[in-house]
Amino acid sequence: MSWTLTAADLPDLARGATLLGTGGGGDPYIGQMLVARVLSERGIGGRGITILDPDDLADDTFVIPTAQMGAPTVMIEKIPAGTEPTLALRTLEAHLGRSADATMPIECGGINSMIPLIVAAETGLPVVDADGMGRAFPELSMETFAVYGVHGSPLALAGERGETVIIDTGDDDRQMEWLARGVTIRLGGVGHIAEYAMSGADVKRTAVPRTLSMALALGRAIRVAREEHRSPFEAIAHTLSTTLYPEVRELFAGKVTDVERRTTEGFAKGRATISALDGTGSGGAGSAGAAGGTLEIRFQNENLTAHRDGELVAIVPDLICVTDIESGEPITTEGLRYGQRVRVLGISTPEMMRTPAALAAFGPRAFGLTEDFVPVESARALV
Repeated sequence: MSWTLTAADLPDLARGATLLGTGGGGDPYIGQMLVARVLSERGIGGRGITILDPDDLADDTFVIPTAQMGAPTVMIEKIPAGTEPTLALRTLEAHLGRSADATMPIECGGINSMIPLIVAAETGLPVVDADGMGRAFPELSMETFAVYGVHGSPLALAGERGETVIIDTGDDDRQMEWLARGVTIRLGGVGHIAEYAMSGADVKRTAVPRTLSMALALGRAIRVAREEHRSPFEAIAHTLSTTLYPEVRELFAGKVTDVERRTTEGFAKGRATISALDGTGSGGAGSAGAAGGTLEIRFQNENLTAHRDGELVAIVPDLICVTDIESGEPITTEGLRYGQRVRVLGISTPEMMRTPAALAAFGPRAFGLTEDFVPVESARALV
């Protein structure tokens, strides 16, 4: 069933989207502020934005997803003007000779949960409650859309000074990503895009459904649990138990003792080391128990692998989420700092993201990793 998202929902949506962003996807707080500004300027904060359930789409509905691309570290200092995503949409519409009936996220994690809302607030278009990643990934070709037969090209890209580019690589989504990444780097590291134009029938066949509503429910559950002095981690697990993401595992709890992070080739790449507070990995109250001395997370915008004392315990495409050890507030890769007390969660992805075709697109080998995919629920538990 379709529903309405109002300005009051934005903080909870941002919190849930940060968790689903697995460390990346860009800072949703910036996106939240941009959406709130447009809603306020248009006087529709209370009336809100229409969110369409994918099952309600007619097969011939024309949907154009909109997003931001670039390194998350750049986005902190290079805040968008806010007009770029709508410009990208209009540029692609003009190129295709057809107007969109709705927009949609390409990923539900981070700022890209918010970009379609900016477009919706400015244009009056509804937003489809689905996306093509079910989390956040660093590359445009890493989409369930592409895995199941919808290609991203032609793509429209817009910059903050009104620059626009059309990239058409046919069905070669990796070439589309490579070219768009190069343009984005030359725009200062951040660009806004419209791509993967598709029908309602394609959405229902290729998208991960109801991820915006899931992000909102997660963010609300964390907030309410804190207000009621309950465990936010139990609230996360309970909220996800009835979704396509039912398995939640605590991987580690401790203190961030080292962060190596660099922005290169349009990505934020690096690693973080978390050490047990008491030498056991227990991390304090609410933990599952002793686990050994350290957890190392490697990331490319998003967290890719987690090794506990050298043993792999979670790997892409499953979610590796770093949160504050007490509040459950999610922490992005650019937000990681020495001394933070954190709890790391592993969350399972939907089955459509674990097929051989999906793993070829955004599993370990797609990132140059040598490890095979191991579902997070099968990893050795904390003891």
